[in-house]
Amino acid sequence: MNVGMLSSGGIEMFLRWVHYFAGVIWIGILYYFNFVQGEWFKEADGTTKNNAINKLVPRALKWFRYGALFTFLSGVFILKYKAMTAGWDIFTTSWGVLILTGAALGTIMFLNVWLIIWPNQKVVIQNATNVIEGKPAIPEAAACGAKAGLASRTNTLFSIPMLFFMGAASHLPIEVSDNFSGWCLFAVLGAVIGALELNAIKGKLGPLTTIKGVTHCGLALTVVLYAIIEIIC
Repeated sequence: MNVGMLSSGGIEMFLRWVHYFAGVIWIGILYYFNFVQGEWFKEADGTTKNNAINKLVPRALKWFRYGALFTFLSGVFILKYKAMTAGWDIFTTSWGVLILTGAALGTIMFLNVWLIIWPNQKVVIQNATNVIEGKPAIPEAAACGAKAGLASRTNTLFSIPMLFFMGAASHLPIEVSDNFSGWCLFAVLGAVIGALELNAIKGKLGPLTTIKGVTHCGLALTVVLYAIIEIIC
């Protein structure tokens, strides 16, 4: 008897299932932070906000960061598995170009979670705990909160084209010319995405301050990146 899950297709399906499951957790909590919790924090009083940061936020951040980790790792395994079974040339196809664009955005988002959002949020959480316990507040907590907030907003911005390209890889094929240069394409995409990521590290919220602003910017970024791909490919 042949067991489907033990076949080549079954292994890939298992990796995709992990990728989807972890991704739903990660992006779902990202949207909760940006579309629900952040807006509520603007209206909450100091005591209520500190209690939420002390009790609720650590739980949400645990699911958030490990959802990001397992989404990233399963994605890496999927790409490697595809290369092993279909050959590395698959990344020069329509599927490869689109999936790598989505993967690049997802990778930056993953790094933002672990290198910017989580380290800064730990300071914010400790500050809330100190205040509740009557200990001195941490002076840099506000700045850390701002850094985490900007990175989180940037991840929300990136998530919109990231999800588009992940879906487009299998459902919206593009025409790739015979003289297609992957280096040229990803240099241009890297310049655009890199500039936005630099703002996430050293810049300001700007239009990302509001939910309307970040969603509109995300849609605009999707159009820009897609146009670049169609033109260069």
